[in-house]
Amino acid sequence: MGKIIAIDFGLKRTGLAITDDLNMFAFGLDTVDSEKLMDTLKLLVFSEKVDTIVLGLPKRLNNEDAHVTQNIYLLQEAIEKQFRMIKVVLIDERFTSKMASQSMHAAGATKRQKKQKGLVDKVSATIILQSYLSQQ
Repeated sequence: MGKIIAIDFGLKRTGLAITDDLNMFAFGLDTVDSEKLMDTLKLLVFSEKVDTIVLGLPKRLNNEDAHVTQNIYLLQEAIEKQFRMIKVVLIDERFTSKMASQSMHAAGATKRQKKQKGLVDKVSATIILQSYLSQQ
């Protein structure tokens, strides 16, 4: 059984999370520049023996596509083309940024930490991944 990576994609930054070896827990992994995402995934897929990638799918409250939703579909296509043996799953990511901020606050994060967008992206990816794991 391979690990699972979750991606909270943004036009500038992308948050990444990964499971443990038993796919029970999600851990924040990193935040990378979005233009370097595919290079990062190439390294991770092989070094961490990944078999599933979960992409956060941004939707509006009324279930319409958000402004970056089309980019997610393009990313999904690129990942499926690059990593033919990897399962790619889309999961609703509504409220994950808000949940990430609330989680950071509850964990005692400083004001400075809460303003670090990269940290919020990484926590968001972790929430996306834990949500996926809970559904399995």
